[in-house]
Amino acid sequence: SYYTHRIIEDPEWSLATVPHLTELCLQHIVHNFEKNPILDRLLPEHQRKVLDRLSTGLPLAVTANLVSDEDYWKRCCTERWQVCDISSYGNSWKRMFFERHLENILKCFIPNTTDPNQVLELIPLCKDYVRKLEVDQFLPAIKVDQKEERDDLSDTGSDFGLGEVSTHHYDLGVLMTALPHLEELHLTYGVKDCGMNFEWNLFNFTYQDCCNLAVAVKMCHNLKVFKLTRSNVDDNKTRLLVRNLLDHPCLVELNLSHNLIGDKGAQAVGKLINRSRLEILNLCNNRIRHPGAEALAEALAENSTLTSLNLRLNCVEDGGGEAIARALLTNATLKSIHLGSNNLSEPTAALFSQVLAQNTTLTSINFSCNHLGPGGGKQLLGGLADNKALTEFDLRLAEVGQETEYLIHQIVWANREVARLVSLQHPPAKTL
Repeated sequence: SYYTHRIIEDPEWSLATVPHLTELCLQHIVHNFEKNPILDRLLPEHQRKVLDRLSTGLPLAVTANLVSDEDYWKRCCTERWQVCDISSYGNSWKRMFFERHLENILKCFIPNTTDPNQVLELIPLCKDYVRKLEVDQFLPAIKVDQKEERDDLSDTGSDFGLGEVSTHHYDLGVLMTALPHLEELHLTYGVKDCGMNFEWNLFNFTYQDCCNLAVAVKMCHNLKVFKLTRSNVDDNKTRLLVRNLLDHPCLVELNLSHNLIGDKGAQAVGKLINRSRLEILNLCNNRIRHPGAEALAEALAENSTLTSLNLRLNCVEDGGGEAIARALLTNATLKSIHLGSNNLSEPTAALFSQVLAQNTTLTSINFSCNHLGPGGGKQLLGGLADNKALTEFDLRLAEVGQETEYLIHQIVWANREVARLVSLQHPPAKTL
């Protein structure tokens, strides 16, 4: 008899399919990381493998102070947000994650409804990484007795603020004093995308809100930039804020644009200018008239720190414009001033022609959307004859005449070219 010997093999079988014991251990560590986070006990090459496999959904209480790997936090950010630009966060993915995560919690916080522990429990986890907060929404408390329908009379009353229930927002005091590295704070008290649920009280920055915020800002000693915009800040609230910002050790930029600040508020800010280290002041789109502008000018004449002043979209008129011009005849630090849309005319231009002839510090002036007229334009052109410092001069819709505007542009362009060549020959020293 004949015997046939046949060997049958699995062509896909290989010893490589059997994982190494090390690999099995790493898989176990990743799977049980929440209960037993032993990352610091692993060899560097094993740490790398674990970090690449860790879930981005792990509790922050586990990962916040243990995981410093930027690639892990990059995954956390990109999986949560579509747009991620770390250039605004010191090129740190971890900082981006904690700042935006905290901002989202604050934007959705509803007083008397949301558990305050959501914020309090996050503080020890994020305090070492948060340097800037941008909160463009604060939700008010939910009304208990809210009618489903209102008649036309009640709607009219709401427009004038009648029957408005005072609703305070989340108090930032505990949070801000617990963030030792906080340097920038950008706030807007209002509600985004309210749609058909619009009510005026959704945009009510109350006096109590202002008190809480003023105390918090005062206690935040490392704060350098404070922006409170589009929040219906009036004169009384401005004076309250200023009282708490006087002699602040670090504040260099203040932005109170798009509010309801009038002359009394501007006078308070004038006191702040010389009682602080402010370098940038933005009061755009308020209700400042010539008395408020005169108070600001009086402070500006003695100031030695402010480099930028924005008064666009106010109504300082020639009384305020001339006062500011006289202050700039002695001021030697301001580099940029914006007086667009302030109902200025030829008298202001006449005094600013003297400023252009004498001031060697100003590099940018904006007179757009005023009524300087052909006469004012010619006086500004005369003042520019020997000026070598001005590199930006906006005269759009200032009615100075096409030829005058062209000649002014030529002088400014020549100054800009000289400044550019000088900067190429003497580049700024790099800071270590």
